[in-house]
Amino acid sequence: MDIVSQSRTTKEKLYGALMLALGPLGWLALAAAVYGVLQSDDPQKQATFWIYVTYGGLFLVYRLLAPLFYRAYSYGHMVRLSPQQFPELHAIVANDAARLGFRTAPTAFLYNSNGLLNAFARRALGGRFVYLTSALVEANDDAQVRFVVGHELGHHAAGHLNPWLNLLKFPAHFVPFLAPAYSRARESTCDAVGFRLSGDAKTAQSALAMLGCGCRRMNAGLNCEAFAAQEAEVPGFFGWLTEIFSSHPRLTRRVQAIRALAAADREMPTAADPAIANHPAFAR
Repeated sequence: MDIVSQSRTTKEKLYGALMLALGPLGWLALAAAVYGVLQSDDPQKQATFWIYVTYGGLFLVYRLLAPLFYRAYSYGHMVRLSPQQFPELHAIVANDAARLGFRTAPTAFLYNSNGLLNAFARRALGGRFVYLTSALVEANDDAQVRFVVGHELGHHAAGHLNPWLNLLKFPAHFVPFLAPAYSRARESTCDAVGFRLSGDAKTAQSALAMLGCGCRRMNAGLNCEAFAAQEAEVPGFFGWLTEIFSSHPRLTRRVQAIRALAAADREMPTAADPAIANHPAFAR
């Protein structure tokens, strides 16, 4: 079983199935509504319909062109990693991509984030991209960066950025709370992918905790166990209320999840046990 299959969480499978079921139903409902309007003799309905068509068309054009503009901006303003440009960092991307089965590694960029710690993955016209901010690379050591790179590559390998599937699922975003829950589940999957690629639970936990700390000078002294224990101090109701609208799980929960993955098999860091992905503390 490959790394992504081992890492895909139970909740991602569930929410993904719901998105895939409800999305086409939404498109069918939209098609039925359009047909009803086109069959109507009411001029006001017709006018309203064409207004919505115009807005929908503009939104579609934006969705198609925005990644291309960003791609152009990337090559013109960011530093593309290569064997000639930051080869050590490029090697992390290339090696992890190979382990995930990519024939060609996604193109990776390092850019000046003015202090913002972040990393993300994008697709544009079939091209796969990974972006790392300067602050994140500066704050983390090489092992932690490898976890982050593995996480972002996981989004590509798991099909999270497939444009056609995402288009099919799009109407399901209007179901309250479903899309954020699906997003959080996908983030948990990619945390597991990054963990398995890094091969070190401590590294994976510290990389996540550093997103909350952001201080390279304190990196070596970061106590991940104490950070994970902060989860117990999150107010129950308001913690739940803030997370149901969020695309990412809380960092404390993400660290706890990595701890649960490692605890499920004390033979880690390098073994990959399919049972880990369904560990209750991780799939919750």
